[in-house]
Parts: sequence; C-alpha cells; structure tokens
Amino acid sequence: MKDESKTPDNSFHGPGARRSFLGPAAAGVVGFLAARALAGRRTTSFRDRVVVITGGSRGLGLVLAREFAGEGARLALLARDEDELERARQELAAGGAAVLAIPCDVSRQADVDAAVDSILEEFGAVDVLVNNAGLIQVGPLEQMRLEDFENTMAVHFWGPLYAILRVIPQMRERGGGRIVNISSIGGLVAIPHLAPYCASKFALVGLSDGLRTELAPYGIQVTTVCPGLMRTGSHLNALFKGQHEEEFAWFSVSGALPVSSVDARSAARQILAACRRGAPRLVITVQAKALVLGASLFPGMTARAMALLNRILPGPTADRGEIVKTGWESRSRRAPSVLTHLADRAAERNNEGTLE
Repeated sequence: MKDESKTPDNSFHGPGARRSFLGPAAAGVVGFLAARALAGRRTTSFRDRVVVITGGSRGLGLVLAREFAGEGARLALLARDEDELERARQELAAGGAAVLAIPCDVSRQADVDAAVDSILEEFGAVDVLVNNAGLIQVGPLEQMRLEDFENTMAVHFWGPLYAILRVIPQMRERGGGRIVNISSIGGLVAIPHLAPYCASKFALVGLSDGLRTELAPYGIQVTTVCPGLMRTGSHLNALFKGQHEEEFAWFSVSGALPVSSVDARSAARQILAACRRGAPRLVITVQAKALVLGASLFPGMTARAMALLNRILPGPTADRGEIVKTGWESRSRRAPSVLTHLADRAAERNNEGTLE
C-alpha cells in the first residue's frame, strides 16, 4: 500500500502548483481581454447625433465642439455671452457643422429648460449632453465669501443637474443616451486657493457617480471627467481675489507649462473616446492620475504637501483683496510672459480673447 505520508505535497510547490495557479490566472486574463473586446464593441458613432455642450462658446467647450463636429455631430452650444456664441457658431458652421447657439445661464433652471426645449424643437432629440460650463475662482480662503461658494455650486452642481433632469425623460423614451460631466482633478483632490471651485467640483463628482448607477437600467451612460491642468486659455477669464497679480501669475504659469499641463485638443479627444465607450470615469494627465493615487494611498502625506503648497502661495491682503478681478485685469510684468506663451496662444485659438 502506498505511503501517503511520503507523497510530496504539490499544492503550493512544484509543477502541480504552477498548473493550479496558472489555470485561474489564465482564465482571468482571458476574461479581462474578452471584457475589453466587448467594451470596444459597445461604442457609438457621433455622426448625426445631437450633442449639447454647456459652456460651448470658448475654451474646452469649443474644442470639444470642434471634435464632435469633425465626426459629423449636430451641435447645440449653450453659453451666456452672445457675442462669443456667435463667433463659435460661425466658425463651426463655416466648417459644415449643423450648429444651434443658445444664450443660456446654466445657473438658472428656467434658462436651461427653455434651451433644451429649443433644442428638442430644432433637432428632435438630445443624444449626448456635455456639462462643461465652468467658473474658476482663485484666491486664499480668507478672502472668499459665501457668495463665491454659492456661485460655483450654481454653475458646477445645479447647472448640470438642471440639464440632466431635463434631458433624462426623452433619453429614457429613446432607450439611451450619453451624459458627460466635466469635473476636475480639483473634484478628487482639494487644491489650495481653489476652495469654492474644489467644493463644487467634488459635488459634481458625487452627483455624476451617483446618477451613473441609477440611470444605467435605462441605457443612459454617465462619464465623469476629471482633467488635470489644460492649456485652454481659460486663465484669462478666471476670477481672482487676494493679491491679484501674484495669484494670476502662479495660476497662469502652472496651467501653461508642458510639464504640468496638457493640450486642450488632446484632452478633448480623450473625452470623446471615453464618451464613445461609455467609460465611467476619465482622469486626464499623468500628473493628475499620480496625485489621485497618492492621495488615496497616502492621505496624510498628501495633506502635508498641500499645506506646504499653501504656504508658498500668495497670502491674503487687506488692500482690496476681496475685490474680484478677471485674469485680463490681473496681468503684470510677471504674466503674461514666455512661461505662459502656450496658454496665451490657446486663448486666441479658443475664443477666450486676444492679447494686445
């Protein structure tokens, strides 16, 4: 009779162990590749789709509109400034795109409802909603007031919610749709001197992620986009408090350097690809991904790093620091400069304004 006590145990060692381990591992790899292949097939074409972009008259919104137009989409652009809207409409229409430009303040529910009604009357549907309208406020917390938080929440949270609630019924009736919410790396990791902005972008991430599961049964896919720094030209129309020139200088330089920011067109193409796949979340730039990972794994270290950054940034001032100034009004000999050149060129391309 065979002595079982002397039979080698191959459960953790030897060829038998490798086979038992490699079997499930191989199955996992095959499953992963199959899931990727299926995900690749669950894509959509944007040709003749109706794409609504809030904040579509300039910056990232306009760059996204160009990319969607290049794929044959029918566009509806919403923004507050009628002159900017008309310039954007003329540019896109000259390229052959079907464009509807609607003046709209997304912080006002009546404006959003009326705009969507006009889009449905003109195009008959909304296939893709891109909540892109944004408001950037930069400055130390000491100089921010309640209305600063209220304003960013109105644009970054209530505005997207108004639009989403208005388009959901017709998306459900038609069996699906795409919603893309443009949040920010500041909606995943809080950045000093951007407290109102970050608070509202965190709220948008929560709304977006929460709606995804609720809307999935109706074929409505929700993508949360969290970009890092992008060269869109928006620094010139951002709002600044505190030491205005110093705040504008650090903000514009950090958003212009190739080592810390990404070209707006590259970001837009990544967003279209994520929307096409129905990806749940997209974080743009290697730096932003590293920051999110670091904050998740090392929250204490990240908090200390942000505290150090806060000490380096300009402090509050009693000299008219509570007054709000745009980037245009906060220029100095430090910025614009050679360090902001790429972002300044982006501003001219993306309807943010032309430097004199």
